[in-house]
Amino acid sequence: MSELITAELVDLDLSATTKDAAARSLAERMVAAHRVTDLDGFLADVAAREAQMPTGLDGGIGIPHCRSEHVNAPTLAFGRSGAGIDFGAADGPADLIFLIAAPAGADDDHLTILSGLARRLMDPEFTTALRAGTDPRAVAALIRGEEPPEEPEQERGEAGKQEQERAETATVAVGGTEAAESAPFRIVAVTSCPTGIAHTYMAAESLAAAGRAEGVEVTVETQGSAGFKKLDPAVVAAAEAVIWAHDVEVREKARFRGKPLVDVGVKAGINRPAELIAEARRKAERGEIATAPDTDTAAGSGDGDGDGSGADHAHFGVRLRTYLMSGVSYMVPFVAAGGLLIALSFAIGGYEIANAKSVADHFVWGEADSWAALLNQIGSAAFGFLVPVLAGYIAYGMADRPALVPGFVGGAIALTVNAGFLGGLVAGLLAGAVVMAVQRVPVHATLRGIMPVLVIPLIASAVVGFLMFIVVGKPIASLQNALTDWLNGLSGSNAVILGVVLGLMMCFDMGGPLNKVAYAFAVGGLADPTPGSLKVMAAVMAAGMVPPLAMALATTVRKRLFTKTERENGRAAWVLGASFITEGAIPFAAADPLRVIPSVMAGGAVTGALSMAFGATLRAPHGGVFVVPLIGEPFLYLLAIAAGTLVATALVVLLKGARGTAPEAAGDTGADGSRVPVAA
Repeated sequence: MSELITAELVDLDLSATTKDAAARSLAERMVAAHRVTDLDGFLADVAAREAQMPTGLDGGIGIPHCRSEHVNAPTLAFGRSGAGIDFGAADGPADLIFLIAAPAGADDDHLTILSGLARRLMDPEFTTALRAGTDPRAVAALIRGEEPPEEPEQERGEAGKQEQERAETATVAVGGTEAAESAPFRIVAVTSCPTGIAHTYMAAESLAAAGRAEGVEVTVETQGSAGFKKLDPAVVAAAEAVIWAHDVEVREKARFRGKPLVDVGVKAGINRPAELIAEARRKAERGEIATAPDTDTAAGSGDGDGDGSGADHAHFGVRLRTYLMSGVSYMVPFVAAGGLLIALSFAIGGYEIANAKSVADHFVWGEADSWAALLNQIGSAAFGFLVPVLAGYIAYGMADRPALVPGFVGGAIALTVNAGFLGGLVAGLLAGAVVMAVQRVPVHATLRGIMPVLVIPLIASAVVGFLMFIVVGKPIASLQNALTDWLNGLSGSNAVILGVVLGLMMCFDMGGPLNKVAYAFAVGGLADPTPGSLKVMAAVMAAGMVPPLAMALATTVRKRLFTKTERENGRAAWVLGASFITEGAIPFAAADPLRVIPSVMAGGAVTGALSMAFGATLRAPHGGVFVVPLIGEPFLYLLAIAAGTLVATALVVLLKGARGTAPEAAGDTGADGSRVPVAA
């Protein structure tokens, strides 16, 4: 822990009044300590993580955190605010602010220590001592776990060893003589969060503490960055109920089948553990067995403070979107690698290079065409996996590992029968459904060990193969051909209308469900690229670049309409927008949604429409301006982006100016520290 925080990283009089300003103030200390290499880039990553889910916790704690390529060493900074800062907690502002910075490839040892801090934040004695501290060196020592000898808890001296064990599996024994006399109620739990650094372990500790208070034996499996150690199968078998407090997919869910399940987001595990334990007991007493514990229902639960079991109450549409996005997320790297390689091959050798002979037989080291053919054929090989990977991981999202084989087999058959991207979607859903059905069939105990690795893949592959070859494959192929013909035939007003719709979707929630649906539609078209699908991909990426670029331009041309923090975020938004990271506009939309969101939607619609009208094409699913040389009609494409950016910027400036009061009038200051007059 001594490497993570020092006195220089402690601010006992944090003057910031907003969470963005607090993060910047603490991040500046990290930069001064040479722990962060790019302040704006790091803050953009912090803001993107904050946009996923607020990091405020009950008890006056804010714990913004992220992984970032701009962090060169795991680092923790602490600030104490006298006025309190709103981090989105239900009980009000936070006065204890922890900024956790982890490198993109942080090692498990440091993340284990960070998880230990997250657990200690659940200890009232620890937080009381933080509020009472007056010396930064003493506070840093306290956070490092160097408590004075008179601390009542002896185990503090063995914190490092204990936290390493507890980061993997936290077990709470029942205390008290009365509890020891009778068998306790047993619960197993799984906690996880998108970053896997803080909330995962805080939820585990919160459930553990509630278990102690209630006389319940709680065993928690933390599926976080500090390691994933499966619960002992005997412990799972003996458990009378299950709690999932998670915001990402629970791994190996089939272990918990047949038990009462409470399925919520990770923040519910932190904020109301006693309620979750009580609900688990009620379900067990009623014999209420979860109908589909193998499916992922809460992974996209937002704030995670639902009212009960996601397995019981999640809408089918939500689950379906989760399954589809699981497949798309695994497919995107294949699209990115294959698409960029193919695009590079065209840039070097022209489009006719796609008809070159196999480089295994015809390759000349000194010929550019041979290298172009090599890139093209490697990229084509990567593209060959798109549909099977899509189908396989849709099935995986539905029914875990046993569904991978039938999913991949169904995807391969979709290619064989020319069912393409739509065939992969259907094959994945079929495979997941078949596996889930087979898993519900009661089997003798002697067969359970071979079910996941032999019986289920065998039966499900045969069923899915039959359905894809004989029943649904050809109709889907016909539908796929019709969709391809429609996209290829788009011209004039039809193409423009599609571009408008895609642009609006990309800019409405900037990384949210609608944005992802539009992006998934475009990426799916790259699985079987046609002129029409390449136009769709170009329009989607162009529109997605508009929100951050527009906010960057607006903060440049009309600075007085924005706070100092927003102007600083605007500088980072230039790079984020140019890189096709739409989330770079989220801090602006969160601060002023009624003005920002309609403005960027209008700009995105203009860009999408112009891109389609210009006939711009794109084979790469990402890259922003860095793949412009690989874009069809690149100059017109850039013109479309510029036009949409100007429209969005003009609307933002107009709407913000019309409100009559600039942020500075509410207390912001100019670059020189003086008051800035109200903008006209």
